Amino acid sequence: MLRKQSLGLLGAGAALVAGLCTAPSAQAAENPYERGPAPTESSVTAVRGPFATSQTSVSSLGVTGFGGGEIYYPTSTGEGTFGAIAISPGFTAYWSSLSWLGPRLASQGFVVFGIETNTTLDQPDSRGDQLLAALDYLTQRSSVRSRVDATRLAVAGHSMGGGGSLEAAKDRTSLKAAIPIAPWNLDKTWPEVRTPTMIIGGESDSVAPVSSHAIPFYTSLTSAPEKAYLELDNASHFFPQVSNTTMAKYMISWMKRFIDNDTRYDQFLCPAPPSIGDISDYRDTCPNG
Repeated sequence: MLRKQSLGLLGAGAALVAGLCTAPSAQAAENPYERGPAPTESSVTAVRGPFATSQTSVSSLGVTGFGGGEIYYPTSTGEGTFGAIAISPGFTAYWSSLSWLGPRLASQGFVVFGIETNTTLDQPDSRGDQLLAALDYLTQRSSVRSRVDATRLAVAGHSMGGGGSLEAAKDRTSLKAAIPIAPWNLDKTWPEVRTPTMIIGGESDSVAPVSSHAIPFYTSLTSAPEKAYLELDNASHFFPQVSNTTMAKYMISWMKRFIDNDTRYDQFLCPAPPSIGDISDYRDTCPNG
């Protein structure tokens, strides 16, 4: 009997060791989209993330439905494909007004397509269509298409581009995330959006005042599975046009959480950050809270 018990204990021990040995693989299998090391406050606020990046220009002459732009992407090929985000500038603006975002976001493990619009006067509905056309080009025809996971796509934009990102999310519910920045749109209600959406507004925005744009947009997102509203203290309409660490931190965290399903970034989103310092207001549904 003692021998049988010893053998049983040995077998149980071996099974435990085997389980411990296979645990990391099982954990990795649970989220095959996780990219990069575990995040820290320093890593999400850094000017550059853990991935080396490169970029390539896309001429308007070689595309249809939008005006070309710049693609930024991680040079690594050892971690598989990456999620992607297309970003539109605002009324009368070019991608150069937001270009600091390209390498900053790409270095965190995303393919970023900063687009030019067909004309600088295009309205939000047109910009929404152009964001979707840019994503289609990125995944189907671009020189980096093999680096992109076509099932994990997102949109963002500034001003009318932000309004356009809401239009895109309304039209393509398969998008994993949307981030309208100081968004402007005549349509104030977005119950059709079924995409996790973070709206970033400027407290002192006089072009798209948060009281008549960003906040009503946020409130109307009744079908979005998760939503957040980040308001930057004393920020004007043009705050995205210069490097902004707070804005970047929450964009990275939102995209990682919803494009990559990376719950390691919940710590930056839930519980909600306090409305102090650079943040004048923050509202959310607290992912997994």
